[in-house]
Amino acid sequence: MSYHRPTKEEREFNELKKRAAEFYTNSGIVAKLEDVLNAMFMDSPPDVYGYLANYFSQLAAPPVLSRLLGRELYDGKGQLTIETYVLCIIKNEEKSVCSAAISSHCDDSLGDLAVSENDRRNGSVKKALDWITEPLSMMLKGFEPDDQAGVDKVLSDFFMARFLEHQDVKSKEKEKEQPIEPARDPTPPPPAPVNKKGGGKGGAGKKSNIAEKPLPSPEPPVIVVPGSMAIGCVSLAVAKAAAQLKSVPLYEHIRSLNSHQSPENMQMPVPMITLLNCGKTSPGKLSLMEEVLVIPTARRHVRQIVVMVLELQKEIVSILNAASKTGYTLNTSSDAGGMVIGCDRPEQVLDLITEACGNLTLDLGNDICLAINCSAHELMDYTKGKYFVMSGNPKSPDELVDMYEDLTRKYPAITALIDPLRKEDQEQWEKLSSVLRPTCSLYCEGTYAPIDPYSLETIPTPAWVRGFVLKQINQTTVTDLIHITQQMEGIVAILGTTSGEPCCDTLSDLAVGLGVNFVKLGGLNHGERLTKYNRLISIEEELSQRGLLGSKEEPTSPHPLAASD
Repeated sequence: MSYHRPTKEEREFNELKKRAAEFYTNSGIVAKLEDVLNAMFMDSPPDVYGYLANYFSQLAAPPVLSRLLGRELYDGKGQLTIETYVLCIIKNEEKSVCSAAISSHCDDSLGDLAVSENDRRNGSVKKALDWITEPLSMMLKGFEPDDQAGVDKVLSDFFMARFLEHQDVKSKEKEKEQPIEPARDPTPPPPAPVNKKGGGKGGAGKKSNIAEKPLPSPEPPVIVVPGSMAIGCVSLAVAKAAAQLKSVPLYEHIRSLNSHQSPENMQMPVPMITLLNCGKTSPGKLSLMEEVLVIPTARRHVRQIVVMVLELQKEIVSILNAASKTGYTLNTSSDAGGMVIGCDRPEQVLDLITEACGNLTLDLGNDICLAINCSAHELMDYTKGKYFVMSGNPKSPDELVDMYEDLTRKYPAITALIDPLRKEDQEQWEKLSSVLRPTCSLYCEGTYAPIDPYSLETIPTPAWVRGFVLKQINQTTVTDLIHITQQMEGIVAILGTTSGEPCCDTLSDLAVGLGVNFVKLGGLNHGERLTKYNRLISIEEELSQRGLLGSKEEPTSPHPLAASD
């Protein structure tokens, strides 16, 4: 095997490169690079000078995206999701800067019912990984991480093309599945015979359906493109990379992208903490209260709020463990992080919280208020045309409105109802809003959306909607979230999480950077939840030390989520 001994010229050339790199590293001179090269290498061959000039030019260039890597990750529910790694060219070297992960919530395509939900989700994850490592990695190569708008424009355009392809495929499949209808007989059928014995006492005991209001048909579900979680995940990862390269916190970088946000006097979003879960998957007859949330009324620090809710949680467990308390079922915490309580009536849940607050000398309605996430759109029994609120006691939309009115009158600490009805029951939404204002307001999480996700056009907000719960899932980019919050002037913005979050704290930075009013992170259980609360605490302490934290003045109203009128 032959060995090549470097020539004198090669050794001198390598020594020149080494000396130049050391000089640049030690001196930090960039602006006067031309003068430095002229002074150091005036007598060097032209090719040496050109190589060094190009080398230093690239060395002084800002970092750019080199490629993306994707990998599978398990979320808080043990379901597959994705994580995106961002690699950048920094001073002529490729380096892995950071990674980000988002929830796989709602990323299930409507497909063959024979395919299990788990298989559809796994297929969507695989599709997302393919998008990240191939087309998206190539399309974003050379972008500066600080160009969030440019990156998100590429991501959104790519998604829109995939969405149109997906829609076209589904339309063709639907056409193939439609059976060919036989030719119809043009002769109309004879009229049905009239039962002349139906009147008088013979019809007694039968309810007439004339007074029954027809149930509005459900709107078609939102189309979810398999793999769409790649878009939001890459967008978030690029934002994190830009913040890290600038050596600033993510919330500060997000705030710098939002022209509507002032860099000073930053306000922390108020945590809405899930205390109890009494939804359809809980034991007991009650299905209505998917989440019972605690909202502090006074301007407390995040750490104080967490401590207060933890004490309230312990007191509830103590009450339920007492031998004298029957009729309750206590399970371990739910996916949302709250304690699962099995009850038969809503009053049981609210009486339990009232008793626990009394034991802790917490003034319910003044120290803390309550919000109820009803998720009623998931409780409709279309065979009966009623909501499955409690076993053996279904409610029509009008009956459900009456029930909410009674509960809020009896428990005035309830200041917000989230998704109390289906979107289609607009008449009942309006009626409920009129009877509850101004002490209790209506919010939307899974029913209405403030922005069309496929065009980012603002959807007219119904007058009776006080605010929305926003989420960073699927194809939602960081720029989308900024745009949405800018469009929601005068409307309460709540940044929420899902029931399958990865153990990542970036949602807390997003909430602070976007300047939302409230943040809904779930209960004080599970690592994926507590890591977000811990991050909120550290952000607040950091802002306080830097003198950027806004004043903690008392709110003008003791009802933090209620209407202002």
